[in-house]
Amino acid sequence: MVRKKPKNPIKFKKKDIPQFKKEEFSESESEKIKKTKIRVIGIGGGGGNIVSELISRVEKATFAAVNTDRQDLKEVSQKAIKFQFGENFTHGLGTGMDFELAEQVAIGEKEKIKNLLKGQDLVILIATLGGGVGSGASPIFAKISKSLGNLTYGIFTLPFKFEGERKIEIARESLERLKFYLNGMSIIPNDFIFKIIDRDTPLTKGFSIINKNLADNIEGLIETIYQPGLINIDFADFKTIFNGKGKLTYLKTIEIEKEKGIEEIIKKLNFDPLYPYTIKGAKGVLFNISGGKDLSLSDVSKISKNIFESVNKEAKIIFGVSQNQKETNKIKICLLANGCQAKIFPSKPKKTRTKEKKYSKSPKIEKKKKTSEPKKNIKKEIKNTQKPVNPLPLPEEKVEIKVRRNALEIKEEVKEAEKEIIEKEKIWETPAFLRKKKI
Repeated sequence: MVRKKPKNPIKFKKKDIPQFKKEEFSESESEKIKKTKIRVIGIGGGGGNIVSELISRVEKATFAAVNTDRQDLKEVSQKAIKFQFGENFTHGLGTGMDFELAEQVAIGEKEKIKNLLKGQDLVILIATLGGGVGSGASPIFAKISKSLGNLTYGIFTLPFKFEGERKIEIARESLERLKFYLNGMSIIPNDFIFKIIDRDTPLTKGFSIINKNLADNIEGLIETIYQPGLINIDFADFKTIFNGKGKLTYLKTIEIEKEKGIEEIIKKLNFDPLYPYTIKGAKGVLFNISGGKDLSLSDVSKISKNIFESVNKEAKIIFGVSQNQKETNKIKICLLANGCQAKIFPSKPKKTRTKEKKYSKSPKIEKKKKTSEPKKNIKKEIKNTQKPVNPLPLPEEKVEIKVRRNALEIKEEVKEAEKEIIEKEKIWETPAFLRKKKI
């Protein structure tokens, strides 16, 4: 049977047929969705060295090294953004230990710094405190980052004790300013490196161990943000945990073979010899557990229970679980705890306390002594002069008592007085030679 063609077939012009671009159906649409932008910034010479260590290992984040010293920036990895500022003030040199100069230079380059920080979701500032640029410029970078609405997290190392009290004091002052502009900050004293290495270890190797530890932790943090999981963690969860300002943060990433047991995993997760504090008392906790297909619910439960029991009872806790297809026999955990309870600087040195007491209290006491004594004497004198005079007569004084007389007595007294006057007048009427004889 042969089908006949319709007499008037409907014809469509090319312009009437809707045209669809291939991009609208391709997977590239998901790539257009905004991704979390993370920028890691090393401030000063020490911060630049740490960035060079991180950049070779950590992906999905951009890195920048910031300094006033042109020579130091040449030593930083070529993969990092090299950001030199304050050339008009320092002429391409460093600031030494003058953190106030570094602060003023950073304020003068405010607009230039804004261009480096804008458009980011998470900014991680890394610096070694105690010197000039790291201590002076870090608070300015943190302040600008906050003003742009970025989530800002700081990681800082403190100077060795053998570097002197002055450097420790500079680090202390810098942290006091930084806490107002950071959502969280992790602090690592350099002296704690001796807990895991021998004192005869070369200095460069010691710093490399600290840098490797930081690289592991930051790598785990960034993977947690980007890596999809069975129970997923997104950037909104990080905002929830980082809510607030100036809180002490514990960041730890470990990867360990499952054969060593869950107890060993928990032990390494809760204690880091480089931190002067633990997760105890934390008010915001986020952690992600990554393992192979054989990762059991029991393992996840044991790890989670240990974390729950260590932090504040009212803490906000967010956790995720993901599978690692490459490392099937290992468990990797990234733990972020914010709001840890600890004091990095328990008390100031005794010398500064005694000086402050002598300066603040002794002058006040001396002034009181000088002004109080004369005031008391003056008051006494005034009181003595203002005493009221007693109007009553003293007991030794004689008092004349006047008796009231009647009219007859008064008349008789008047007559006697008149007689005396008349007699006296008679005397004055007689001649002088006769008056003398009478008198």
